[in-house]
Amino acid sequence: MRCLPVVMPLLFVAVPAPAQTAQGDVAVTIYNNDIALVQDARTLTVPAGRSHQEFPDVSAQIRPETASLSGAGIAIVEQNFDYDLLSPDKLMEKAVGQTITIVRTNPATGAETREQARVLAANGGIVLQIGERIEVLRDDGLPVRVVFDKVPDNLRARPTLSVTIDAAKAGPVATRLSYLTPGLGWTSDYVMLFDEKTGAADMQGWVTLTNNSGTTYANARTLLVAGNVGGGRNRLGALTSTLEAAGTESGQRERLGDYYLYPLAERTTIAQAQQKQVSFLDVKGAPARKAYEFVNGWLGSNDTPRSAATAIKFSTSRQGGLGDQLPAGTIRVYMRDQRGDPQFIGESRIDHTPMGSSLSIRTGEAFDVKVKTVVEERTRLSSRRWQTRMRYILSNARPEPVTVDVAQNGLWGDARVTAQSLEGNRVSADRIEWKVPVPANGTTELIATFDTRY
Repeated sequence: MRCLPVVMPLLFVAVPAPAQTAQGDVAVTIYNNDIALVQDARTLTVPAGRSHQEFPDVSAQIRPETASLSGAGIAIVEQNFDYDLLSPDKLMEKAVGQTITIVRTNPATGAETREQARVLAANGGIVLQIGERIEVLRDDGLPVRVVFDKVPDNLRARPTLSVTIDAAKAGPVATRLSYLTPGLGWTSDYVMLFDEKTGAADMQGWVTLTNNSGTTYANARTLLVAGNVGGGRNRLGALTSTLEAAGTESGQRERLGDYYLYPLAERTTIAQAQQKQVSFLDVKGAPARKAYEFVNGWLGSNDTPRSAATAIKFSTSRQGGLGDQLPAGTIRVYMRDQRGDPQFIGESRIDHTPMGSSLSIRTGEAFDVKVKTVVEERTRLSSRRWQTRMRYILSNARPEPVTVDVAQNGLWGDARVTAQSLEGNRVSADRIEWKVPVPANGTTELIATFDTRY
């Protein structure tokens, strides 16, 4: 025997059928960090003086302290957010100490019997007083429904903002309700189809809208803001791609301060508990190339050769690139197999990337391209200086030659490269890079000597 759950069929007496939506002309601005600005234009018919107005269908996660109502000739006296929503559980909780009607139906005859019951408790089960007896409402297989005389005043069928206003005169007033809410967010996702033979890539960018705010926004004008806006939350985690060079080009996209705006071309309905995808980038044949990368830490030595990373390198510049700013997101890379079918080869995250940038998207580890690093010799030159000779052994089991971008990290500003078998590029005080060619089915060695403080 178990208690009858309160999700049983209930008859709600005096509960009006809910309207489709009470929202007006809605505009939603969604930021990357789980925050959104909702602006809802509604026309109110108000009496002169003070009156109580309700705004149903606001976000269930509204931040009430951010709400503002503007309209000609009105002033806000008080506002309340009613988030105690109507449900069978809540009806029972609010009915404690009140009298309800229990209706049981005989499944054989269809005859109904009604009893008046006083609700004593609704904590994990319903305890009733019927006449002189105490009864626990139980699941005994008989159809049962509960009839309430009315809906409690402090329960709402939908999230509602209640406002007391003072109007200078009676009549219709055009108002705009604005507020911030979490639960509405967007992310960017990119699909790249890379063609190694032609050295080109097709890139499509998708915006994914997610609504967990508890409310549907019908036919809304939607604007997306790319950038990390203060006051939000859920910053992106560690990024695995490499921004090799930050761009300096300006595009045609609208800016808001230091952020870029991505308005959706058409109004859209953002339903509660829904993900919606909209395309915002579609570029064909952008130049791209495959590269191999290997980064070694200072005094890094490995007895077993390690795989080089496979990367796809491309530009976001107007000339010879994608020609757009890229909001932070995940790039998923595909290549066609010998049958012509696109196959997934890896993914990587990018941060907000200005136009004109150079990107290296790491897709995984190379099967056939390995690097072994050896600290061959360490010589103390003085109490504060050391000489270190490093050997990098690169192998290639592919039937074509490859070039590996080898980087040595961990150098200090006063470190000097005193000898190297291949000319490198000191890209920073901490790092030097070499482009090392490795023949097909062969090996290559790179030797470098460093004069350092340690």
